[in-house]
Formats: sequence, structure tokens, C-alpha cells
Amino acid sequence: MRSASTALINLLNAARARSDAQILMADCFTFTLRTGLILTYTNADVPITLNGYTYLANSVLVDGLKYKCAVGLDVDQQKVMISAKASDTIGGVPFLQAIHNGILDGAEIQRERAFLTSWTSTPVGSVILFKGRVGTVDNIGRTTAEITVNSDLVLLEINMPRNLYSPACVHVLYDSGCGLVKNAYGASGTAGAGSTNAVINWSGSSSAYTQGSILFSSGANVGASATIKNVTSSAVTLAYPLLHAPAAGDAFTAYQGCDHTMNTCTTKFNNLANFRGFPFIPDAFRAI
Repeated sequence: MRSASTALINLLNAARARSDAQILMADCFTFTLRTGLILTYTNADVPITLNGYTYLANSVLVDGLKYKCAVGLDVDQQKVMISAKASDTIGGVPFLQAIHNGILDGAEIQRERAFLTSWTSTPVGSVILFKGRVGTVDNIGRTTAEITVNSDLVLLEINMPRNLYSPACVHVLYDSGCGLVKNAYGASGTAGAGSTNAVINWSGSSSAYTQGSILFSSGANVGASATIKNVTSSAVTLAYPLLHAPAAGDAFTAYQGCDHTMNTCTTKFNNLANFRGFPFIPDAFRAI
């Protein structure tokens, strides 16, 4: 059962009472990226204005995310086919290339059906048919990409018990348990000349960014994030190479890393109060 507004219910009841009534429908897809950017597309031939957003027509096409009603807590996994032209871009990067760069990692996708009385009018109402999170990117071609989307029930698959005992801190750096604000430990920079897919020349590099991350905001790698493996005073080395070598001047933000030890938590971040490691557990009990 899906909830609907009173106006939409009245429209549907009126249409059911009249055999010649016509209701127009448009599927609207909302992509909410982990950066906070919201992308909106529709399968209709004209743009649709819904919930304060304009859903673009004749742009990215999405096929999938069917409505499913079932009893139980099984995670609904659906295959989604995304088609895009070279002119469909995110931050100047072709849509499919941005997907390859990881732009959809951790993104939420929602399919909503809007009901209209005419293509030039505002929708009378809408119903959410599916909402979930990107699981995996299975295949990327020249014009299409296939991804797997999991329903929000996937959040129930978190391993239990919640509290684990380990010498190293079990928090993820900058998560709610860690308590540190990520932006406070980030620094803006630009790629220097001679940078490669795996080594980014940067004058602001320092040991503080070891095991940290880098997120590009311009250039061919916009939206791409990578883990920093090693650093020198003039460059950072990535754990896995980027799809494209950054051009000189490509902008990024580098975030400091953590080795999850008590010493680093104390001396580097002054965050011992939130340290969730147990370095003084006797060795004989660590394997329990």
C-alpha cells in the first residue's frame, strides 16, 4: 500500500467513474549523491516539475526499479539500466564516465510516478514506487550502464554484535562514533604538472594525509575518490590508480587519514574521548 494525497485520490476516483477520463503519468527518477548533489530525470517527453525539482526530459534514461510488495525482510535487489549520451554530463564529465569514476558510490535512487491532467500542468500528485541505494556497478558500455540497486532494507544487514573488541579503533574515521568533522581535516589543492593516474604531484602534501582520501572536484576525474597509500613532501600515491591522469590545475580536496591507534587518536586528532579501541586487552583474549 502506498500513500497518496487527497487530490490524487480524488483524481483517480473521478477517472474510475468516467470511462472516457484520461490520466497522464510520468516516472521521475531522483539520484541523491553522497556529495549532496541531486540529479533528476524523467521518462516523459517534456520536463516535469515535482517537489520543487525539474525532472529533465530527453536526457538520461533509467529503466528499472519496479514496484514490489512482499512480506518479510528480504532485501529487494533490482537491476537498473541507465542510458546516456555524450552530452549528458555531471560537472562537465560525461555521465557514464562519471559513473566509472564512482560518482554513484553510496548514492540513493528513487522512482516516483507523477500523475497529471495535461503535459503543461503541474502534477496533481505522485506515488513513490521504489527507493534504494546503489549496490554495485555491474557493467559500463559506450551508451549504457547496468547497476544493482538494493532496497533500504539492506541497512538491516549490519553485522552483529554491534560492539567488537579490538586493539585498533573500530570507528570509521569521521563517522558519528568518531565525532570528527571531515571538512575540518580537509585541504584544497590542485594537481601539479607531471601527475599520473597513481601519483598526484601536490605541494601541500604531508604525512598527515597517509591513509586518507582524495576527492576530485574538476577535470576528467570529477567526482572520483581514491585512498591515499603513501605520501612525500611533494606528492601523494594512491592505493588504486584513477581512470584518467589528472591535468595540471585539476582541483581536489585531500582529507587526513588515521591508522586507528590510540597514539594517533590522541596526538593527531586530540580525540581520545571517542577512541573505541582496546589496546590493553591481554593477547589470550583478543581471539575470542
